[in-house]
Amino acid sequence: MAAEVLKVSAEKPDPQILRYAAGFIHSGQVVALPTDTLYGLAADPFNLAAVQQIYTIKGRQEQKPLPILVNSVAQATLLMRDISEIFLKLARKFWPGALTLVVDASERIPLKVTGNSGRVALRWPNAPVVCGLIETAETPLTGTSANLAGFPPCSNAEQVFKQVGDRLPLILDAGDTGVTLASTIVNLRDEEWQVSREGGVSESQIREALAE
Repeated sequence: MAAEVLKVSAEKPDPQILRYAAGFIHSGQVVALPTDTLYGLAADPFNLAAVQQIYTIKGRQEQKPLPILVNSVAQATLLMRDISEIFLKLARKFWPGALTLVVDASERIPLKVTGNSGRVALRWPNAPVVCGLIETAETPLTGTSANLAGFPPCSNAEQVFKQVGDRLPLILDAGDTGVTLASTIVNLRDEEWQVSREGGVSESQIREALAE
């Protein structure tokens, strides 16, 4: 059965549409939606059946962890084991935005979400649709890209529909994100850091922020 595609404003999403989408999240289903980079697959990360659906939808290897999207630094700190000064510095500088920070996961996060690594990738996107759905559903959301494993990521709902439209109940369509770069991923261990994927935030910007 093909996904329902609902138009939504990227800047001022209709609360009624967010409540409708939250119903799918609460029932353990997966929703595609726009972020500030590319379209992602949102589900409740604490619902193991929903998490398994994402791996099935994407054809993703289960040892690969799923990133989690939050709508505040405070929410992120509840999902990590220890809060380092370097985490706070980068989060305050670049969030909300295109920076993903990989840290040790708190015991609240299912091991399956971390790909059995005990590490979690956290991001607060500058995206009203995502942040509004997190608030409405009252839970952080998974944020892996809305595409089949090995295929190009999607910047609009039409691309999402072509790749995974027959595997989802709902796609929120806010038009093209206009972005081709994914978020930058930075691995944090204690006070050490390493860029594992450069995207919307450059490594030089990170160095400058940490030198301030």
